[in-house]
Amino acid sequence: MFKLFKNHFQPHFSEMQQTKLNDLFTQEKNRYTAYQQSAAGLTLDFCRQPITKATLELLESFANQVDLKKKIHAMFTGEKINQSEDRSVLHTALRGSNDPALNAKIAIEHEKMNAIVTQLHQKTWLGASGKIITDIVNLGIGGSDLGPRMVVSALKPYHYPDLKVHFVANVDGTDIDETLKNLNPETTLFIIASKSFSTQETLLNAQTAKAWLSKALPKTSLHQHFIGITSQPEKAINWGIHQNHLLEMWDFVGGRYSLWSSIGLPIALQIGMTHFNALLKGAHELDQHFLEATPKQNLPILLAFLSVMNQNFYGAQSHAILAYNQYLELFPTYMQQVDMESNGKSVTIDNKAVDYQTGVVLWGGVGTNGQHSFHQLLHQGTLRIPVDFILALTAHHPHKEQQEALIANCLAQAEALSHGNSKQNPTMAKLVPGNHPSNLIFMEALTPKTLGSLIALYEHKIFVQSLFWEINAFDQWGVELGKQLAGPLLSKIQKISGISVKALTEILP
Repeated sequence: MFKLFKNHFQPHFSEMQQTKLNDLFTQEKNRYTAYQQSAAGLTLDFCRQPITKATLELLESFANQVDLKKKIHAMFTGEKINQSEDRSVLHTALRGSNDPALNAKIAIEHEKMNAIVTQLHQKTWLGASGKIITDIVNLGIGGSDLGPRMVVSALKPYHYPDLKVHFVANVDGTDIDETLKNLNPETTLFIIASKSFSTQETLLNAQTAKAWLSKALPKTSLHQHFIGITSQPEKAINWGIHQNHLLEMWDFVGGRYSLWSSIGLPIALQIGMTHFNALLKGAHELDQHFLEATPKQNLPILLAFLSVMNQNFYGAQSHAILAYNQYLELFPTYMQQVDMESNGKSVTIDNKAVDYQTGVVLWGGVGTNGQHSFHQLLHQGTLRIPVDFILALTAHHPHKEQQEALIANCLAQAEALSHGNSKQNPTMAKLVPGNHPSNLIFMEALTPKTLGSLIALYEHKIFVQSLFWEINAFDQWGVELGKQLAGPLLSKIQKISGISVKALTEILP
């Protein structure tokens, strides 16, 4: 599809090459309002992109030419679009599906989650010594950590006050040690989240947790302090998880798309099932928009198109997500996995090497902190770095003046990137050239529902990019290779009497 994409748009982009964003604003007096689309509680403002109405008409005609909607529907209907693993990709079904059998299957796990949340919130789930549980520690890594961790952090205003969720991912023992320092074994419950129940980092942390509990509690009662989330229940039971404390995962849900599933248990525990359901509802509303809206009104398709345009035609190699909301400080980190693990590929779905750039280095931070550090490079550096600004118009705090200042700064950064200061005739050192593309994503407030919409928006954007590039966004064989190599190396390291640079060098192939 990418060759068709290139042939379809190349003449237009060649014409646009010398057009500056300032010129577009001069030519279209209503540009600020003409390039906005809204859905599921979000508004995408893309007026600061090097496009015109003609560009959008070309997008519409191209989408029809390649039957883009059919390819999108293929994911929702369960076709095995993850070709290299011969799997369906149905994380969207976790927030709403037209398949009654699948809905019933998902509902069973949903009810299990609800029962666990109810017991812990009503303080009827007791530890081995009869004390109530006050702390939850989620042991997982990758998709079993980043998504739930980000959502729990983002929704702090909705936290259930008598339960605190913690996250441990790194195999570095410092991570779990620092977490356990301030916890009580009698009142701590661990969630072991591992699809395969063989993830090295997670199981090593789980063993550390078990040893920590064993020092204070009877070994025969440790099952009261563990919940397992896995697609391999027998492995979990053999490890020591009680069969009544197991939640299921499925092959049709990839790790980086799994926060909507039982992997989202720590989210539900921290914010309650009502708010967890609102998270799902927001994502479902965005799903419906993605399925139904025309390409030039479709938020994920627009974001994907603009990203591919900037990367493959204008030379961008990285993309910044700048959230003007402190609660979203982990959102860029989470999106790094969803984006870079999905589209970091160099082979097409037809098993041919690509001869064009795919994937993008995604990074970011929160405003206004970044304005006093890396924004300098965005404004006056030599790199083209498209930016997504994310802004909630109302805040959960009572500080009106600070919220107004936050909004003003966000808009000012977008304007400065777009327009620069060349009309003011500054000296060369002070020249800010502008002409840097950006998107603004607005929401009225950051709530469970709008956060669900925001996550789904980026999930679908990444999928559409993969369609344009003809790659599989749902496998991750590079990640798997690292896991395969770590096992044998660990066995060799365990046999070394004293670890040193010389000894480590000698065990390498």
